[in-house]
Amino acid sequence: MADDVMLFDALDEGEVTEVIRPAAIMPENAARAVLGEMAMRDVRAGGTWHTTPVLWRRYDRGWDSMGDAGEAKLLGSLQVAYGTPTRYEITVYRCTITREGQEAGWDVMSLTNEALGFGGLDLATCPRAQLSAPPQRFRMR
Repeated sequence: MADDVMLFDALDEGEVTEVIRPAAIMPENAARAVLGEMAMRDVRAGGTWHTTPVLWRRYDRGWDSMGDAGEAKLLGSLQVAYGTPTRYEITVYRCTITREGQEAGWDVMSLTNEALGFGGLDLATCPRAQLSAPPQRFRMR
């Protein structure tokens, strides 16, 4: 619950949100590498990333204590889905940059590339989801 409160406190009108289309799909080896690197860079241990299975948040510095961001500013976040499209892959589908993040020089590409870079990828080289045509509209006769 505390994570949700932090997220909503950080939202403001100066944010930039972009849907990544087609979504970036990290293969198993890259996904494991990214998760390992982010765990070593956890904000509660002086790093700059706070991760959950649905949201990866990038801060400007580590947190003051285990559950308190203190003076750390949220720069941006990535919305992700674990275990999709296959069990060990991770899909990155949306990026948000806060006003503080923009002021610090971050954009959608740089934030996404930092995270993907932990797995040896960037947005240009990461495999993408296959988009299919929408289904035919249903018509009653």
